[in-house]
Amino acid sequence: MPSRSKTPPPVPVEERLFSLVLALLATEAGLTKSEILSTVQGYRQRYSANGDNASLERQFERDKDDIRELGVPLEAIDTPGEPGNNQSQRYRIPRTAYELPADISFSDAETTLLNLAAMAWREGSLSRESRRALLKLRSIGVETSDPVLGYAPRIRTRDAAFEPLNDALSRGVSASFAYLKPGDAAARLRSVTPLALVQHQGRWHLKAIDQGVGESRTFLLARITGPVKLGRSPVDVPPGDYAAIALAELDAIWEANVAELEVAAGSDAEVRLGRRRGATSRGEGRLLLHFTDLNLLADELAGFGPEVLVTGPAHLRDAVIERLETAVRAHTAEEAR
Repeated sequence: MPSRSKTPPPVPVEERLFSLVLALLATEAGLTKSEILSTVQGYRQRYSANGDNASLERQFERDKDDIRELGVPLEAIDTPGEPGNNQSQRYRIPRTAYELPADISFSDAETTLLNLAAMAWREGSLSRESRRALLKLRSIGVETSDPVLGYAPRIRTRDAAFEPLNDALSRGVSASFAYLKPGDAAARLRSVTPLALVQHQGRWHLKAIDQGVGESRTFLLARITGPVKLGRSPVDVPPGDYAAIALAELDAIWEANVAELEVAAGSDAEVRLGRRRGATSRGEGRLLLHFTDLNLLADELAGFGPEVLVTGPAHLRDAVIERLETAVRAHTAEEAR
């Protein structure tokens, strides 16, 4: 009897992103898209040397955006004579972005503890396949060096609600959880029929049918408070590519929402925000930035303080001002004690 080919188990998203960072950090010259898709853990399992890799290339494009959203300085380098050719572009993460300033040093004991902590993190978080990533790259002739410590914690781990919701999807049962919607004073219980879990702009979302209204909704996992409880009886889910639907809806929201900003020249805000997917410079420190969630963006922009001025839209500017005023009141109250 002929043997049947087995579909390889899916690689967790954070492991794929970690493997990608590991590969791009380990080479000075950079890697082409073909080298990445054919060798890096999480891509190579689905790569076809002579077939159609369009869906895998789209996954890589989303992963690049997610990595940049996490603050990792991924660079795209054009091949001389072929500007804009994304098939010949080489991608890398400059090691200098992770090097400590020259005036920071550690004692021998501190260095030992840092290395032990990094080793424990690495050994506990990566599969055997990911730990062999550098060897795979070297086998195709790519010059690599051992990656520096410090980049691993930049990869966001899954939200606490991910595992139980993923379990609900696998078992085909309902789920309930407390969800804190922006503007609400308290979390409200939601009972849902899970349809898909997707990652968009570095954050996990749940596409589900809200049983309270009988319509589909998309929930940000970071806003789920408390434990997720699963139902016992199977629920009927109409067939459909709900992950693709959810990503398309989130992309449409991202495309429609544009923030108008003024950023201080040479500031951290200018560097980080200017590298975002779809960011457009209008010169003289003016920047257009797409966003999906107004409240999350307002939290982030407020954190830059005087480095950012929001000129539009008005409701985003008001949200940032509200956060800054709240911070001032809290600081004033603390000084008065």
